[in-house]
Amino acid sequence: MPPTVAPTPSISRPAVAAFALVALALIPFLLPGRDALGRSLPVSFGLGAAFGLVLQRARFCFWCIFRDWFAERDPRGLLGILVALAVGAIGYALVFGAWVPNPGVGRLPPDAHVGPVSITLAVGALVFGLGMAISGSCVSAHFYRLGEGAFGSIIALAGAFCGFILGFLSWNTLYLADLYRAPVIWLPGWLGHGGSLALTLGVLSLLALLLLRRPLPDAPVALTGLEALRLRWPAVLGGALVGWIAVLAYFRVAPLGVTAELGSNARTFANALGWLPETLHGLDSFAGCVTVVKETILSRNGVFVIAMVLASAASATLAGDWKPEWPKLRTLPRLFLGGVMLGWGAMVGLGCTVGVLLSGIMAGAASG
Repeated sequence: MPPTVAPTPSISRPAVAAFALVALALIPFLLPGRDALGRSLPVSFGLGAAFGLVLQRARFCFWCIFRDWFAERDPRGLLGILVALAVGAIGYALVFGAWVPNPGVGRLPPDAHVGPVSITLAVGALVFGLGMAISGSCVSAHFYRLGEGAFGSIIALAGAFCGFILGFLSWNTLYLADLYRAPVIWLPGWLGHGGSLALTLGVLSLLALLLLRRPLPDAPVALTGLEALRLRWPAVLGGALVGWIAVLAYFRVAPLGVTAELGSNARTFANALGWLPETLHGLDSFAGCVTVVKETILSRNGVFVIAMVLASAASATLAGDWKPEWPKLRTLPRLFLGGVMLGWGAMVGLGCTVGVLLSGIMAGAASG
């Protein structure tokens, strides 16, 4: 019988948990009440913390979910995404009904991620998807995995920063070749709020029925006490919570998105060095995870992302998922290249799997 090796105790875990919890408790009181646009920064921080907690506990990682389906035909993660979209679509429809009672007049809902439908969007989505596979996560998952100690995500996010700069440099070419004529299609404007919601829920239901043709894996044995706290949340529960967080975020602050801060910092950096053209045609007129040249440090998306990472760290350490790991030298090029592809795809597509796919489909945007 092989000898049993006692696991090495993690000295840093209590310290990380304490730091994350204290930061989550104190930062909302230290933030300014509003950003430059009058949006509540403490509310954005709280929503980011809730989002990070749910992503970490439910393993709501788009690449992981699709990999589970392709490799093992496990439909649970995909069902969680469909539930998130359904819950969010219902909530958005309720908000839209009050804010834009007559969608046929050509007015789009304020701030909603209703972007242009274009070849550029499709190419950006393809490159973003390849970047997920190469780097091992989408942008939102790289943020929450930082809270689990996956420090290789720092390299991927650095690559995404560079990818955003490459996206800005290629923007004018893409705009003049394709984007200037791309239609912005908002389904409620064509079908009404009820028709758009019915179409969205109908398609999501059909996809769910197709997925449910595969047998679901056995549920884990019920546990009690601390062991139960360490169990991952069911994907469907995670999806429902993500949907409601998305509705609350849109109602109180802005649509869900995780790349605006990263992209804005990349734009500010490149602009300060004189790398960017004087005009980025039409960029600031499109909806989505838009980027700006930053004049202040704090932004609603910035505090949202900070809270995501802190909440993920608190959750991971308390549940025993904190496993600090530095990337091996041979993996650095792969992580960086995947990150570059994530950043370029998110820039030209005006968002990532959260900002375009989730927030877009919930809003009835054909671009989603």
